[in-house]
Amino acid sequence: MDQLDIKLLELLQMDSRITVSDLSKKLALSRPSISERLYRLREKGIIEEFSARVSLPAVGLDVLMFIQVSELKISPSEFEGFIKNDSDIIEGHRVTGTIGYILKAAVENMTSMRLLIDRLIPYGHVNTSIVLSSPVPYRRILPKNKQLD
Repeated sequence: MDQLDIKLLELLQMDSRITVSDLSKKLALSRPSISERLYRLREKGIIEEFSARVSLPAVGLDVLMFIQVSELKISPSEFEGFIKNDSDIIEGHRVTGTIGYILKAAVENMTSMRLLIDRLIPYGHVNTSIVLSSPVPYRRILPKNKQLD
């Protein structure tokens, strides 16, 4: 990955809908060169997917929370199967330490939050934190201290 690839990643994370023509102009490269770089970044697994960031409140999900789950009463694979199928959970991470899982969830209201917690309680100890604000809601990801090839 060279400096042009890094700049390409930055531009795509600012606007994933940017056209190849606009990328070509911004990076002073031909459209075929941009297309080849995009293909190579996808093939290397550096770009996993192109997606849209959705405003949770704009789609009626006004309560954002983090849930810590510890002392599982079932196997991790069973628990992971459950959380993968619960649409209120938008991220799930198995972590080290005394907490087994940290989940990020978004729900409509406090009643929906209670129902989600009620669904989780049979699986282990549940500790919930409601997000009051997000000073860093999203950060662009670029390589750090990586030797460029």
